[in-house]
Amino acid sequence: MSVVIIGGNEGMVCQYEGICRDYGCKAKVFAKENGAIRKKLGNPDMFILFVNTVSHKMVRSTLQEAKRNQIPVLRCHSSSATALQDLLSEHMCG
Repeated sequence: MSVVIIGGNEGMVCQYEGICRDYGCKAKVFAKENGAIRKKLGNPDMFILFVNTVSHKMVRSTLQEAKRNQIPVLRCHSSSATALQDLLSEHMCG
């Protein structure tokens, strides 16, 4: 299963990827916007939005892609490792 994480802390990108790997997911993390994010998102099985650490522009782009490709979006206010683990265990990733 593939996951795209939007937002979060730049210093925790490797940790986010490791947590996803532990749940059997392949992760792509965009902690901040670098150019046109819409082209880089791909076609994952699920989007995870850390809403407190992401710009409105990135949220809009992600939600448009999700709607167009019928991809579920999970939202979380906290961008902690524990919050990500809780989301993944709750939605049985893998």
